[in-house]
Amino acid sequence: MAFDEKLVDRIRESLVNIQKVEEKNMFGGVCFMVDGKMCVGVVKDEMMCRIDPSMDEIALEKQGCRRMDFTGKPMKGYVFISDEGMKTKKLFDYWIDLCLDFNSRAKAAKKPKKKEK
Repeated sequence: MAFDEKLVDRIRESLVNIQKVEEKNMFGGVCFMVDGKMCVGVVKDEMMCRIDPSMDEIALEKQGCRRMDFTGKPMKGYVFISDEGMKTKKLFDYWIDLCLDFNSRAKAAKKPKKKEK
């Protein structure tokens, strides 16, 4: 599945001064992990943002923002941002800052235990 490489580059550039950033190919796109936690990514031509779940309703009122419903079930604290919601640097930076702010408080996903041989 193709994804917007220019958007990936925009995100990569915005995170250049952030420590502990790792890129992972996920859900047919790219996810940027910060400090071992999912933070922001690209799916097709949209930015996927992990935000504070308490900010969902405020975020969803913004132009170009929609709830992430990857499996058909809405996911609280995850939104997709279309091009119209991040067409200016100010709008783009708003979403990146929202992701980074929550990342500092977010819990990392539990890693599966390795099976002993």
